[in-house]
Amino acid sequence: MSKSPRFDLLLVLLFIVIALASNSVTVATPITQQFKEAPQFYNSPDCALLVDEDESDGEASILCSDQAVHVAMTLDTAYIRGSMAAILSVLQHSSCPQNIAFHFVASATANASFLRATISSSFPYLNFRVYPFDDSSVSRLISTSIRSALDCPLNYARSYLANLLPPCVRRVVYLDSDLVLVDDIAKLAATPLGDDSVLAAPEHCNANFTTYFTPTFWSNPSLSLTFANRKPCYFNTGVMVIDLDQWREGDYTTKIEEWMELQKRIRIYELGSLPPFLLVFAGNIVPVDHRWNQHGLGGDNFRGLCRDLHPGPVSLLHWSGKGKPWARLDANRPCPLDALWAPYDLLQTPFALDS
Repeated sequence: MSKSPRFDLLLVLLFIVIALASNSVTVATPITQQFKEAPQFYNSPDCALLVDEDESDGEASILCSDQAVHVAMTLDTAYIRGSMAAILSVLQHSSCPQNIAFHFVASATANASFLRATISSSFPYLNFRVYPFDDSSVSRLISTSIRSALDCPLNYARSYLANLLPPCVRRVVYLDSDLVLVDDIAKLAATPLGDDSVLAAPEHCNANFTTYFTPTFWSNPSLSLTFANRKPCYFNTGVMVIDLDQWREGDYTTKIEEWMELQKRIRIYELGSLPPFLLVFAGNIVPVDHRWNQHGLGGDNFRGLCRDLHPGPVSLLHWSGKGKPWARLDANRPCPLDALWAPYDLLQTPFALDS
């Protein structure tokens, strides 16, 4: 049976409608995450008064004060939900939350105004500044690793904090975005570093240190002798107390870059930004109690399986590894310990009732 011209016309119109509909879906503005406003947190009576409340530049004063607790984190849209939870946890467990200064590092190509507005809307009273990080300054040095997320240039920003933050910031606590604190960060920030140490972090000397570098590295005497005269131990770079003055004086950014340049020529490790830190600092850091980095809760870098806490007390829970608590909760496949992250989640769900 032959088709009528009217049938053909209707068919053409139908295709046009479908094409327009599919095109409108393609160009539609993506739905962005919305976050709730966090409660305001106040200093306890015995906290130092860092700024006169009448000072118009009070925020700037706190961001440069030696008495403030300075916290550095990276900031991007992919991990913004984790960052918001981490910020809330820091403030909620601090005795002097108004004396904390946050220094956020974001890619220079990111929408800094969006990131800044997101932080401000949930934390209107937060003392913070956003610093642009030029991805090209490190992207040429990055070698592919066992997980693509580790190759993000912003993952290397921790090596450039001494250059990015103003000289008045002399000590900083660096935190990853996939963690929450359940203790006062001032205790961690007060870790004594002495006159010679650049950073402090929880060490794990029972880990098999050799696995962090390739056989090429260990078979080369000039390379393996790097660890001569020091006892190298693994430490996770997601939680560190850094003396920025000592870092600047020793030009440690250049030392890390030199190892990354060698990695481009000779494959000496498989992970991302961790091995250069180990090469420069392992065996020369101030050890911190393990309670300050209960890491690995995200599982390994391949499957992200559920893990238990390490034995001992807990001050900080860290979902390092492939599995992130917000992703597992959204997929309705949470690990048991993800329930400890959930109370700090500020995501505004579509069905949440206004309070």
